[in-house]
Amino acid sequence: MIPLRDSSTKRRFTPINTLLILANLAVFVHEVLLGPQVEALVRRYAMIPAQVGASLEVFQPGVGPDGPGAGLRPILTLVTSMFVHGGVLHVAGNMLYLFIFGAGVEWRLGSLRFLGFYLAAGIAAGVATISIAPHSEIPVIGASGAIAGVLGAYFIFYPRGRITTILPVFIFIQVIEVPAVLYLLLWFGVQLYAGLMGGSQGAPAGGVAWWAHIGGFLFGVALGPLLARREPPPRRVR
Repeated sequence: MIPLRDSSTKRRFTPINTLLILANLAVFVHEVLLGPQVEALVRRYAMIPAQVGASLEVFQPGVGPDGPGAGLRPILTLVTSMFVHGGVLHVAGNMLYLFIFGAGVEWRLGSLRFLGFYLAAGIAAGVATISIAPHSEIPVIGASGAIAGVLGAYFIFYPRGRITTILPVFIFIQVIEVPAVLYLLLWFGVQLYAGLMGGSQGAPAGGVAWWAHIGGFLFGVALGPLLARREPPPRRVR
């Protein structure tokens, strides 16, 4: 299913969500312009679970770094990897989901809290990947873990929302409206099934970091409500 729009919130300008989308698109354009040199950028800014795990060991008592900042750069890739994508479909799909679901979540959290929440969700998604495959040398890139956190928060904030979505049926395409709760439960079910069936032995499985999606979504479900602004009480008309 491909989401087109949500009906739960009036479309308002949400600056952080807009800036995040523009930042991801700008980085992707830079990747395209690099040509063959993009591989070096990916290796530098992607999150590699084994390297992050080794860097964390540097900060344990009795263990010293090999050089200045040796243990810090891989840890920073928990953030930088969110802005690197592997192709047009990768970045387009992620930004579509962020555009549709991110605005409502930013409205409930407030812009600054939304930014912190988004980055924290991406980090939590990376930690989930590392916990499943701590010795993996496969680079993990993309904003989908952070966006999964946004989906988790949306699931809690807008249970009565409805998602207009494209549903391909064989050679036919239908546009239908699906309850947000059902849509997101189906989405999470697919991630969980894929993670349990194939993603528990490495990261990512089949080119998708399923456990990043699972970890990010659960993070959003748990933390989103704790950060939400109180909604103003309804006005009484006399």
